[in-house]
Amino acid sequence: MGVFRFEHTDYLYALLLIPALSILFIWLMYWRKIALKRYGEWSMVQRLIPAISGNRMILKFILIMIGYALLIVGIANPQTGSKLVEGKRKGIDVMITLDVSNSMLAEDIQPNRLERAKQSISKLIDKLGNDRIGIIVFAGNAYMQLPITTDYSAAKMFLSTINTRIVPTQGTAIGEAIDMAIGSFDNETHSRAIIIITDGENHEDEPIKSAKAAADQGIIVYTIGMGLPEGAPIPEYNQYNRRTGYKKDRQGSTVITKLNESMLQQIASAGKGVYIRANNSSSGLKTVFDEINKLEKTEFESKMFSDYEDRFQYFIALSLIFIILELFIFERKSKWLSKINLFGN
Repeated sequence: MGVFRFEHTDYLYALLLIPALSILFIWLMYWRKIALKRYGEWSMVQRLIPAISGNRMILKFILIMIGYALLIVGIANPQTGSKLVEGKRKGIDVMITLDVSNSMLAEDIQPNRLERAKQSISKLIDKLGNDRIGIIVFAGNAYMQLPITTDYSAAKMFLSTINTRIVPTQGTAIGEAIDMAIGSFDNETHSRAIIIITDGENHEDEPIKSAKAAADQGIIVYTIGMGLPEGAPIPEYNQYNRRTGYKKDRQGSTVITKLNESMLQQIASAGKGVYIRANNSSSGLKTVFDEINKLEKTEFESKMFSDYEDRFQYFIALSLIFIILELFIFERKSKWLSKINLFGN
C-alpha cells in the first residue's frame, strides 16, 4: 500500500476562503433579489428581465469554487509514495525533549521561548540527512510526541502541533523526559544523543541522576537553555488566545521566569554533553548539532517510501475544465437551465 501526502501543505489554508466567499455570494444574491423587488412583484420583474438568470449565476459560482478548490489542491502538490524501500543508512539517533510548560511562553527570546525552539527544530530537521529523530514534550510529565523515525515530513507535522496546552500538568519533569528518551532508543549499538530544550525552571525530579544513567549507556545528553538570565514575565491568554495580562503570584506580584543555567550545566556535564544558552541571535541548536555530528555515525536498517510521484497535474487539469465550463455558460444562454429552480424562485 502506498502513502499519500501534500508537498506544500501551507497552501491548503487558502481553501478556507471557500466558505467565506460562499456566504458573501449568498448575501449578494439575497441583496440582488431585494433590490429587484423594489420595481414590482418578483414574478413580474422576472418576466420583464428574463435575461437575468439567478440559477445560471449560482451554477457559475459553484463551478468557480470547484475550480478554485482543485487549483489550490494542485498547487499543494498531492504526491503518492508507490515504493517501500528497505535499505541501510549511516546516521545518529537524536531524541529532542522540548519543555512546553507555561514559562516557555516568556518573550525574552523572540517571539517567545517555545516558538523560537520550534523554529530552530524545524530548521534542524531540514538539515538532517540519514539521522533519525524523535520528539518528547514535557511539563509536569513527559509524553512521547513522535517515536524515533526518518520520516522528516511527519516530524515537522508533529512539531507544528506542539503548544503549552498539550500537557495537562505544569512543572518541568526533565528527569522523566530523559528516562523516556533513553527507553525510546531501539538499539544500543547506535550513536545516540538526547537534546533537552528548556528554561530549566521548577524542575521536580532528579534530572542529573537521569543524565548520568544515559551517559552510562553511551547516550550523550546536551542541554539548551531557552531564556535570558534576567528573565521575563509569563503572558497569560484567554480561551480566544488573546493576552489577558501576565501571571501573578499569590501576593499579586508579576512572576518573573528566569533561566536555571546552573542546573542545565550540571545535567549536560553528567550526560557528558555540552550546554548552550540560546539568545535572540542564536537558538544554540546548530551548535549542539555540530557537536552531535562529531559522533560516530552508525549503520542501521531503515524503511521509507520513495519514488514519490507528483499528482498536481490532474487537479490543475480538472480545475481548468471547470473554469472553462463556467466561461462557456457565461457566453451562451441555456434554455434547459431556465427549467431548473434551485432556490424555488
